[in-house]
Amino acid sequence: MNRRQITVLGECVADAFAEPANTSNELALRVLPGGGPANTAVSLARLGTPARFLARLSGDVFGRLFRAHLQASGVDLSDAVQAAEPSTLAVAELDAQGQAAFSFHAQNTADWQWTPEELARVDLSETACLHTGSLALVRQPGASVVEDFLAAAAPHATISIDPNVRPLLVHPDIYRARLAHWCGLADVLRLSEDDLELLLPGTPPERACDIWHAAGARLVVITRGADGVLASLDGERVQVPAVSTSVADTVGAGDSFTAGLLHHLGARGLLGGRLTELCLDDVAEACRFGTRVAALTCSVVGPNPPWQSQLAKFAAADRA
Repeated sequence: MNRRQITVLGECVADAFAEPANTSNELALRVLPGGGPANTAVSLARLGTPARFLARLSGDVFGRLFRAHLQASGVDLSDAVQAAEPSTLAVAELDAQGQAAFSFHAQNTADWQWTPEELARVDLSETACLHTGSLALVRQPGASVVEDFLAAAAPHATISIDPNVRPLLVHPDIYRARLAHWCGLADVLRLSEDDLELLLPGTPPERACDIWHAAGARLVVITRGADGVLASLDGERVQVPAVSTSVADTVGAGDSFTAGLLHHLGARGLLGGRLTELCLDDVAEACRFGTRVAALTCSVVGPNPPWQSQLAKFAAADRA
């Protein structure tokens, strides 16, 4: 399969982090471009995979920040929509371990307003993999349009989905109601152990993998933070340890892991269909690569995935 482009569809969110202010009655916010799908697109491009991002980008101050960030990372925005609505804002509070809890300001914002006409113009003939997920799949009115777009793309491209459950904005029941349908579309389902607990509370990861395989997903990958990764290919399992790193925060780590996984598979010509040539050793190698990408993302503040050159230095230091 010669096609190497990966197309990512979804939101770009302004991630605002609290910083010390001059007086006690002020709150200073440092705003960074984020949003799960945008983070994945940026990470793919920085790793060297041709990455196109399908997004609805506002013309406001945040939207201009998003465009500059995406373009500086090498992301193709030729099919991004210039949206009239405002950008989505997420305010992050970090705990002592660097885990972020978000509050969202997302009512009637640009990300969720997809129309069939906007996506009908997109040519996927050069796309090996279409990745989406997060809020784009559950926020109406655009969610149904995105699902239809995935269904139309599935016969020609590998479909990758990351549910990235945001319970403060969308109730987990809405994700649960659609998940079996998404598995019927998806070849790759990547989610975190927090997502698993929200979607199937109390369910062992291995059992969850079997449930999602039965619904149609061939490859299920569950990231478990410091406990590494569990991957299941048609029921065959492999566990990959996490890479040790100093953690600034974990924002964007799962998104960059997904990018590392897809980049590794795409570079070996394994994307572009139903993963019929994929074996468990390929999965293990791709997961190991993804954990290195995620580790470097955790070592810096905010959703700032590494460039290919940084990853090469990291790998060389790890071998030394």
